Amino acid sequence: MSEQNRKPRAREKHVVSGGSGVHLRDDGSTGAAPAQGGVSPNVKRAAIGGGAGAGILAMIVAFFQMFSGGGDSGAGNDPNGYKADAPTEINRTVASGSREKRTVIKGDGKDTVTIMVYMCGTDLESKYGMATNDLAEMSKAKYGDNVRIIVYTGGCSRWKTNGISNKVSQIWQVKDGGLVSLKADDGDTVMTDPKTLTSFIKYCKQNFPADRNELIFWDHGGGSVSGYGYDEKNKSKGSMSLSGINQALKDADMTFDFIGFDACLMATAETALMLDRYADYLIASEETEPGIGWYYTDWLTKLGENTSMPTVDIGKNIIDDFVSKCSTDCRGSKTTLSIIDLAEFANTVPENLAGFSKSVSGLITNKDYQTVSDARYKTREFAASSRIDQVDLVNLAENVGTDECKKLAEAVKGAVKYNRTGGAMTNAYGVSIYFPYKRTSYVDTACSNYSQIGLDDEYSKCIKQFASLETSGQIAAGGTGSAAASLFGGLSGGSSGNADVIGQLLGAFLGGSGRSIAGLDEGNTEFYKESPLSEEETAQYLADNYLQADKLVWQQEGGKYTLELTPEQWKLVHLVDLNMFYDNGEFYIDLGLDNVYSYDGDKLVADTDRNWLSINGQPVAYYHTDTYENGDEYTITGYVPARLNGERVKLFIVFDNDTPDGYISGAEYDYGDETETVAKSVTEIKPGDKIDLLCSCYTYDGEFIAEHELGQQITVSDDMQIRNTDVGSGQLRLMYKLTDIYNNEYWTQAIIVD
Repeated sequence: MSEQNRKPRAREKHVVSGGSGVHLRDDGSTGAAPAQGGVSPNVKRAAIGGGAGAGILAMIVAFFQMFSGGGDSGAGNDPNGYKADAPTEINRTVASGSREKRTVIKGDGKDTVTIMVYMCGTDLESKYGMATNDLAEMSKAKYGDNVRIIVYTGGCSRWKTNGISNKVSQIWQVKDGGLVSLKADDGDTVMTDPKTLTSFIKYCKQNFPADRNELIFWDHGGGSVSGYGYDEKNKSKGSMSLSGINQALKDADMTFDFIGFDACLMATAETALMLDRYADYLIASEETEPGIGWYYTDWLTKLGENTSMPTVDIGKNIIDDFVSKCSTDCRGSKTTLSIIDLAEFANTVPENLAGFSKSVSGLITNKDYQTVSDARYKTREFAASSRIDQVDLVNLAENVGTDECKKLAEAVKGAVKYNRTGGAMTNAYGVSIYFPYKRTSYVDTACSNYSQIGLDDEYSKCIKQFASLETSGQIAAGGTGSAAASLFGGLSGGSSGNADVIGQLLGAFLGGSGRSIAGLDEGNTEFYKESPLSEEETAQYLADNYLQADKLVWQQEGGKYTLELTPEQWKLVHLVDLNMFYDNGEFYIDLGLDNVYSYDGDKLVADTDRNWLSINGQPVAYYHTDTYENGDEYTITGYVPARLNGERVKLFIVFDNDTPDGYISGAEYDYGDETETVAKSVTEIKPGDKIDLLCSCYTYDGEFIAEHELGQQITVSDDMQIRNTDVGSGQLRLMYKLTDIYNNEYWTQAIIVD
């Protein structure tokens, strides 16, 4: 187990006097006011005039307060607390052997530029007005007729800009401080259909030919596996995968100066390698974007002043504006944005990625799976709570540490021409990649996409081998664990350590009659056939490297509870979290998972205090997601399930050096199974908003209740207090969840605290 996880978080503990403990609201009501969409009431808009195809929408441009906040970063948030990295110099070198750029810049400001914005408004617009805000920013920019901004709108049930239709898709030009209607009815198109994108690009190509063409995708993003987009009007149509984007761009038969994603998680190696056929540069984010997205006014104005500006300078302006805006409006957001030279990336990365893949496969084949698993666990992960398994490629390669991996890291760094991060972000070098760990159910889908976009087969083989051995470890441990067994007096399951028994379990799984693994079925386990070891070798490896669940019992020593494992056993543990259940007389309320623990030598010492995380004195169900340390600086992030003004969300809580007590950094809408792509975070919690806390429970009969309301409704104020609070007088059941190198979850024996 790594030393960084042995450091308990020091939080000041507070007791609420006269507290009666945690309680549920069982009537099912929320008491929440309906969402108001977040648009400031003093923003005025003129209605669209004229007939179809001829009207001009006059927009009075203002900074919309929903996400810019007028300089106020939200309840209890000090914008000075955001730490953005300092601007760096652009890397203007290009590795030898890289192809020439497809876009030839005339120079002297003589170039014409067409910027195509593919804006799938979806719920980001209908609920929060994010698209309207960005259209207003575009309209405020100053530029001449040599810059044409063409916007395709659709995929949204309700636009907050008067005149934009929720019935049909439309095409607009941002011009003279407003929107000019170019095509009032393009039909009720599906925005995640590649054919829709192709049609829009062809329209721009025919009607707005230019020396430089730029394409910006605006919406949700899902990265390597799920790709781009979530059409609110066509939820069942899914997203546009990378192979779908590839097909759309191929059919459009056009190349671009840069392709950008004002969407989450799209700065991936897979995206970059696919786009090399169609663009010179990629501008995108490794992490989930804050709700404000890109800030358009200033970089568009600078481009208007010099349309021959080098593309890397355009990218730098976009990145600097984005990070700067987030620094004032989105405290705690893990901001990333980079510009990648696709010509250099395609020239230097594939060969080195193949070397990395062979090196990792070699480690696994030589029965050193743990080195790879440890490296993957320590690597910067993006959208961690979504479990999409995207990690920083440089950080991963450097953590594995072989010569081949180090060469890959250098190649990626060279192709990233400018990269900035902000907030609670470390070890983000500009390009991520899909590497399974949190769940293996996406491996087959990812590798299918790889074959369609031309990614080297060695990488597919590498992740299949890793996933197959990880899954074998989960099979041997008995499948997916839960707290229920320990809660009701038992212990988590686990391997017996006998190679013969493990072999039988593996054989049964392959035969379709074995233990089930969450998320896996006969439709997504093709990867399992790529095991680098024989069934007998795998069984023996697992027998030699398994966590002994029967040892997860407590000893009482001098009034404290301790749990002792050997150093070899602790090396198999990646993560330790405290899991607290509160007995309210009717249910066992799951209060979540927190990284609070301490050690005495090789003994885990239980924290039996009756304190838990609270908001305004109300204990909450809090789930720790990640901890990152950089020297003496640390950032710990977790979330609280809740409803915000009636909408199901995750409230994100951040603890760092400047705010050790923690603060609410924002909220993210919880889509459940609606889409696998990730929305931009709703980064502002405003005074007056209503929060209804949620939790899960177990009845005394062992019935699991997925969602109940917890405590009283909270009205957001300017001084939201995040504290540790005494939970009250009810009985507690405390367990620790240990996560091993196969991402198995084990719960210790429960400690009962009366």
